[in-house]
Amino acid sequence: MSEGRSAVGQVALVGLFVTALTTAQLTASKLLSIPLPSAVGELPFVGAAILMPGAALAYALTFFASDCYSELYGRRAAQVMVNVGFAMNFVLLGLVWSTIAAPAANPEFAAQFATVLSSGTNIVAGSLLAYLVSQNWDVIVFHGIREMTDGSFLWLRNIVSTATSQAIDTVIFVGVGFYVAPTVLGIGDVLPWNVLIGLAVGQYLLKLLIAIVDTPFVYGAVALLRGDDESSTDGWVAD
Repeated sequence: MSEGRSAVGQVALVGLFVTALTTAQLTASKLLSIPLPSAVGELPFVGAAILMPGAALAYALTFFASDCYSELYGRRAAQVMVNVGFAMNFVLLGLVWSTIAAPAANPEFAAQFATVLSSGTNIVAGSLLAYLVSQNWDVIVFHGIREMTDGSFLWLRNIVSTATSQAIDTVIFVGVGFYVAPTVLGIGDVLPWNVLIGLAVGQYLLKLLIAIVDTPFVYGAVALLRGDDESSTDGWVAD
């Protein structure tokens, strides 16, 4: 990989990761309901529509960025990006909450602003814990599979690392945000079990689909940033 292409790739992937992460944090409190195609009908636990936090789609993009980054720049660099991203979550929350707390020229608009941007504490706790565990797991599994396969089968490590980390992320986020925090800490509303299961299963199915669909894009991004002079998109750039 040429030095210029490497630098551009690092900035682009870190930028994509942070942009998707920021968007996910800001959109986590909205609950989406995505109808299933009529040909599919209803799914067990899910019903006729997939329920998921608004952050799900943006957050799935962070795994695409981190897998590409892991493949190109190594495990240590990827874990640094993930953990710096975790710290940046607090910078984002501090900036948002300080803006909400600052005196407003228009109190009515300020109230609407606070309603839109201030995620519930239970949502924040769930999303931060889910992020820290699942993103680090993604990097560990990605490189574990890479070592076992001697650098081959990029598609395998991309799908397995993302599929398992998204499962962890979903369970922690839904469990903490909508059950543990409301029950133990009294923050937010406790959702019924059937809704919790439907929320977890539905969003995970979509995340799993994204993990499979984004594999060709991971190959494409790695090939583009690594350069045509490399022999294979399953090659390796050492730490």
